[in-house]
Amino acid sequence: MEENIDLAVTPLVDTHKNLGAKLAPFGGWLMPIQYSGIIEEHNWTRANAGLFDICHMGEFAIEADLSKSNLGDLLTVNLKSMPEGSCRYGFMLNEMGGIIDDLVVYRISEFKWMIVVNAATTSTDEAHLRKYINSATNLENISVHLGKLDLQGPESRSLLQGLIAEDLELKYYTFGYFNLLGENIIISRTGYTGELGYELYMPNKKIPELWEKILTDKRVKPIGLGARDTLRLEIGYSLYGQDIDQNTTPLEAGLEYFIDWEKEFIGKAALKKEKEKGVPKRMIAFASGSRRSPRHNYRILYKGEDIGSVTSGSFSPSLGVGIGMGYISREVKTGELVDLVEGSVSINAKVVNKPFYKNGSAKCERVKK
Repeated sequence: MEENIDLAVTPLVDTHKNLGAKLAPFGGWLMPIQYSGIIEEHNWTRANAGLFDICHMGEFAIEADLSKSNLGDLLTVNLKSMPEGSCRYGFMLNEMGGIIDDLVVYRISEFKWMIVVNAATTSTDEAHLRKYINSATNLENISVHLGKLDLQGPESRSLLQGLIAEDLELKYYTFGYFNLLGENIIISRTGYTGELGYELYMPNKKIPELWEKILTDKRVKPIGLGARDTLRLEIGYSLYGQDIDQNTTPLEAGLEYFIDWEKEFIGKAALKKEKEKGVPKRMIAFASGSRRSPRHNYRILYKGEDIGSVTSGSFSPSLGVGIGMGYISREVKTGELVDLVEGSVSINAKVVNKPFYKNGSAKCERVKK
């Protein structure tokens, strides 16, 4: 595997090989794309529980007294209004309002935080944070020490409860500390699949043991990044580097909900101007009437006019049709038709509202016994 010599690996790389996973580069890492097959893994996660190796993600531990620290100015999230034990999704922006990264912030205690970022942007995120934070903010990159497994699917709560003594009473976008394998670890409930799901943060040295312990339950199977991508696309979640990047603003991406306009943050002035003038491009979602699926960079045509391009596209295993998202330069209303074109390939699709898949268990509060 000479071509992968410079890729980073997670503590589970040998385990994935032993499981027969197809491995490929992703964000500078050698990651499992699939085991038994993307569609099978996708459907299993929707119906049961899937275990994902997400150890490539980046984590920062931060100490900050918000009365003195300017940490809040670097994020669109309102840190001051976050209760301890809560998580929030948001952005780190540049001066032009472009998305440096999308991330999740954890409020550990009054003065302690954890920020979870994308793998490929961890180093640039750290550089940006260190460039702007003041001396009242202490930042530590703990990515090399901390591993992360995601357990997703309607059976995940019942399955995980069987591994811990404490009651797993976590509401959506909250976290707590739980004892597992002799470690006091953070378990959060956010999810990236639209299903009930948990994130387990464990020291890297214990990740293989945790992986094996979870997989002893027949309700769970290992899931690769291929199915993770189709699962998140069905919910309409953006993938950094594909659907959003430094040349895209949250307004263009339809993600204004995650901006707190009542606080100051880098990029706010640019976003206010963009909001007043109107966005030059906007994201739409579309579904074909068949199994034919668009791919990244397909052109989007409206009444014969080229108005944009596809950023994410795939066959939807849950819905049985092709789905996707992309940016267009003019307004096209929900229900109108577009053509997705690449060379001689042309796919008819209808503009729809997100999420594509509406039957997920992500916010379900009923505990399976």
